[in-house]
Amino acid sequence: MNDSSMDQSALDALRRIVDTPQRVVITTHYNPDADALGSSLGWAGYLRKKGHTVTVITPSESPRFLCWMEGNEDVVEFGAKTAQRAAAEAAAAEVIFCLDFNALGRLNDLEPIIRNAKAPKVMIDHHQLPEDFATVVISEPSAAATAQLIYQLILELGDRALLDISIGECLYAGLMTDTGSFRHPSTNPEVHRMAAELIELGVNTSRIHRLIFDNNSLGRLQFLGYVLSQKLNVLPEFRTAYVALTSEELRRFNSQTGDTEGVVNYVLSIENVVMAVLLIEREQEIKLSFRSVGDVAVNEFARKHFSGGGHRNAAGGRSTDSLEETIRRLIASLPEIREALEKVS
Repeated sequence: MNDSSMDQSALDALRRIVDTPQRVVITTHYNPDADALGSSLGWAGYLRKKGHTVTVITPSESPRFLCWMEGNEDVVEFGAKTAQRAAAEAAAAEVIFCLDFNALGRLNDLEPIIRNAKAPKVMIDHHQLPEDFATVVISEPSAAATAQLIYQLILELGDRALLDISIGECLYAGLMTDTGSFRHPSTNPEVHRMAAELIELGVNTSRIHRLIFDNNSLGRLQFLGYVLSQKLNVLPEFRTAYVALTSEELRRFNSQTGDTEGVVNYVLSIENVVMAVLLIEREQEIKLSFRSVGDVAVNEFARKHFSGGGHRNAAGGRSTDSLEETIRRLIASLPEIREALEKVS
């Protein structure tokens, strides 16, 4: 992603919206990660400086290790107790920003409220194949993170002076995590330049890393120990490994939002494994998280077999089959990508 790659008409439309103070709702995807929440809170902080009245609504609660972000205490986390307020805020909004997702289904139970809201919608996202629901679309799959897009947009709009440490912390968190601490292939010179500029702004990057990665509860570490020692399955013939967790196991360890974050990356770290899958039993469906290295396109695999999608090396999916049947389908589908799995060096 670079300055010239942005669609000028979309940028002009965004400028007109940003330069007119109004009532704004910002929302992001279900189970928000650091890029989703960081982008939303960073953009919210910027818009408030531009004179907007801003409400951030998330479709579910956020992980505990992200609660330090400026503005998090005012986020409306959608649920039974907040549904009425969320609906009222969306109905009263004059513009709705949809950040870090490109299909309204990613909002889960919040979807009908946002879909039916009369306010124009602005999508700012870096995933492939956006759904056609927004009035203004800024979609840059080449961007390493939505946080990178938000940062670039603030600069493009001529408002570098409005950046502050709080906004910078939120955006750095999104950039750091979505690049896998700057080790994913998406980590290009522009990513490092953004990180450097945020450091120059005063962002304490080591503090953010510690708050996100070195802030585990005892329960989460015990849960992780159980997962890696008891639930890890390796399929060496396909250079693939997976973990499948039942809802009963999540209850047994009192699993909290964010406790499964990063598990799939541990699985991918196994020697000679080039694709990792995490399957989690959630209410009426199975959630799948895919990670890969090299040219193994897990977004295409997830889209074909599990109603999913995402990035080439990081994707998600879902299944309404039982956990056992979903595992069976996963394993049965691996031969079709065997050649790609074998080619990774």
